[in-house]
Amino acid sequence: MGPGGMPGAGRVAPGGAAQVPPTVIVRPLPAVATLKRRHRGLLYSLAAVVLIPLFITALYLGLVARDQYASTVGFTVRQEDGTSGATSLLGGLSQFVGTSGGSRDSDILYEFIQSQEIVSEISKRIDLVGLYSQNWPWDPVFALSPDATIEDLLDYWKRMVRISYDQSTGLMEVRVLAFSPEDAQKVASEVVRESQKMINDLNTTAREDTMRYALEDLDTSLTRLKGAREAMTQFRTRTQMVDPSSDLAGRMGVLNNLQQQLAQALIDRDLLLDQKGGPGDDPRLQQASRRIDVIRQRIVTERQSFTSATGEPSALPENYPSLISEYERLNVDQQFAEETYRAALAAVDVSRANAARQSRYLAAYVRPTLPETSEFPRSWDILGLMALFLTLAWAIAAMVFYSIRDRR
Repeated sequence: MGPGGMPGAGRVAPGGAAQVPPTVIVRPLPAVATLKRRHRGLLYSLAAVVLIPLFITALYLGLVARDQYASTVGFTVRQEDGTSGATSLLGGLSQFVGTSGGSRDSDILYEFIQSQEIVSEISKRIDLVGLYSQNWPWDPVFALSPDATIEDLLDYWKRMVRISYDQSTGLMEVRVLAFSPEDAQKVASEVVRESQKMINDLNTTAREDTMRYALEDLDTSLTRLKGAREAMTQFRTRTQMVDPSSDLAGRMGVLNNLQQQLAQALIDRDLLLDQKGGPGDDPRLQQASRRIDVIRQRIVTERQSFTSATGEPSALPENYPSLISEYERLNVDQQFAEETYRAALAAVDVSRANAARQSRYLAAYVRPTLPETSEFPRSWDILGLMALFLTLAWAIAAMVFYSIRDRR
């Protein structure tokens, strides 16, 4: 032990110089963390933007807001299939029976339930303003003001009547909210009633339009048929023939008969020539020759009458090709007019049959329910959404503030 009682003190290095111990630097302990001004600002802003609004909303939902009951009703628009044997006769005229897709009717009904018309019609039987303003002014957020206009009532109606509509299936579900189970069921029943009335109005309009269009088409086809028959009658009066084809067939028969007579006359003359051994002054040969010339002239005349007019008083004023072409055109017009008239008659019969029954009707697969427990307002959903959006808004505002401050 060296002098002073310290171990190793006075220890001498091999070179004779004293060895100096190493120096250890100890850093001071950090000060206790305290809230800075910026930290307090963040906490105050968090409380002002998020916590206090959430607390006020929770107090309102728990103490002030009144319970709301939901009555559910489900329905769809069904259309009766009016296809029958009479309808199949119409062909391209099938649109006269007045068919319309059920999905279009459901689309119309979907818009109708959200319209001012249904609100006004239901308000005539049920005091909607009084029904939904009974908690005013105690619950100003969810209750309706007693002084609400029809526009205010329509906006409130869209909040209290919620529609779920599947266009692929045509199924529609309506959920009606009210402050009592009975009121919710009553309003839902009125929605079904007005919807059925609207479908009935569509039925009436469709039946009237169908009958009107069918009768108009029947009048048009009847006028066309009369014109076609009058044109055919004028043609027969002018040409004095019922059917040029039949008349032509008769004339062809005459021509064939003349050709047969000509052939027989030639044979008879040849027989006379063979008997005499050569031409002579036999009056029978002269008579046979004159007969042959007359028959040939008649054949030429008959052939000319097929293609052109002759100078004879009984000759036709037109040639046969023109007559046949005109007759065929008039005959086709008359046949088409007759077919159109029969189709129009069938359309009128089908329209009358459809008008006698209801082709569209509202099929309710869920009747208006009577709720037993309140489902609205959904406090936890409202608070959760408020916490999410308020926190996001506060965080974004804080980041924007500090980014602007750091740039200064």
